[in-house]
Amino acid sequence: MGTIDEPPAGLPLGRAESVAAALAARIERGGLRTGERLPSIREAARGFAVSKNTVISAYERLVASGRVESRPGAGFYVSGRRPAPPPSPGPARPEAVDSVWLLREQLERHYDVRVGDGRPPPAWMEGFEIGRHLRPARRGAGAQTESYGHPEGFPPLRHSLALSLAERAIQVAPGGLLLTHGANHALDLVIRHGVAPGEAVLVDSPGYYPLFGKLRLAGARIVGVRRNPDGPDVADLAARAAATGARLFFTQSLAHNPTGGSLTLPVAHRLLQAAAAHDLRIVESDPFADVLPAQQPRLAALDQLDRVIYVGTFAKTLSASLRSGFVAAAPSLVASLRDLKMVTGVNSSGFVERVIHDLIESGRYRRHLRRLAARIDAATVRARAVLDALGLPVFGEPRGGYYLWCGLPAGTDLDAFSRRAAGRGILIAPGSVFLPPGGAPPPDAPPMMRVNVAYADDPRFLRFIRDEAG
Repeated sequence: MGTIDEPPAGLPLGRAESVAAALAARIERGGLRTGERLPSIREAARGFAVSKNTVISAYERLVASGRVESRPGAGFYVSGRRPAPPPSPGPARPEAVDSVWLLREQLERHYDVRVGDGRPPPAWMEGFEIGRHLRPARRGAGAQTESYGHPEGFPPLRHSLALSLAERAIQVAPGGLLLTHGANHALDLVIRHGVAPGEAVLVDSPGYYPLFGKLRLAGARIVGVRRNPDGPDVADLAARAAATGARLFFTQSLAHNPTGGSLTLPVAHRLLQAAAAHDLRIVESDPFADVLPAQQPRLAALDQLDRVIYVGTFAKTLSASLRSGFVAAAPSLVASLRDLKMVTGVNSSGFVERVIHDLIESGRYRRHLRRLAARIDAATVRARAVLDALGLPVFGEPRGGYYLWCGLPAGTDLDAFSRRAAGRGILIAPGSVFLPPGGAPPPDAPPMMRVNVAYADDPRFLRFIRDEAG
């Protein structure tokens, strides 16, 4: 077990940051080796002359930075999984003088004399009022929030994400991670890059309805693949891939929207085998990853981003207003998506990315995730009990996300049912919305609706369901 250095003196940091910095320095010097246990919370608090809460906050920062891993019931240990920071961008290629080259240069800033730049110098923006409201986003040496920023996104946040993906056994190669304006932006970039008008594309059925809109805009022919409680129906996927010649399959493996179900390991293996047999590339969305166990089956972990494109977001676990997400994929594909990102939107928000990185690095995001996961679990238990009492069956065994896929009495007119609910101020998400164009539920399936576990026990909803029944 490690011992304690003398309490740090004179550091221009808060107490937790000072403790974390002292321990990080010991790790980097080799004073604490990979696999070695850190001092207990009590011992560290005594050695650093700080409170236990301060030590907990410091250890959370070390976990967030990838230097330390938490082992429940055993303590904190020096981690052996620390991917290298994202590489610095290479030199600009003056022979590639085109619109993409100029955009890239304005983001990466290789040149010192910027006569051709499209922005004023950052110094011209000093003292602007918005800076007072964005101090957390400006932390760190050299942070220039007035400039465009790197085209692949804020490098420290990409490094933090690479650490998170490593915890999920997904190893990201240098240049294999692109930050976006949320998962929907990531999906849009993938569609723009890989879908031609008239091309068949496979999707979950039921599935993520905003995706259907994006595919329609691209002129794609949308083909639904039946979703079972344990993941996509592999036989159905293989049959539809063979019949249509589709080369892309969009799916959400875990805490699926709308069914709430998750992929099992046997289905994941068979799905990847079918994808290889039919030359399918899989786009795997994982919006609830941060509140789900890292060891749950993920296609990207089994495939290591060879055939799988992995999409994530902070919208479901942090804030829908902080539009930030990412794509992890083969570096050659990420380079093409980066150029599309520049041409269509110039860049993602450096302000937002710095705010999120600060939340991660400080350990506050991990603490928030623990609270959020506990709330989801408790709400799911309540929702299941409420729906069981109402006699409404739930599809499969959802765990970890916000959704239950709930059956209604046979013969229910979903449109009329939703309109009656709206008349009483209740939003219903009818199952028909989640079916791809031309899709239909199995003949023996009841009418379905998506239920958010946070609202399932609202007395107004319960009264409405009882009134409808009776």
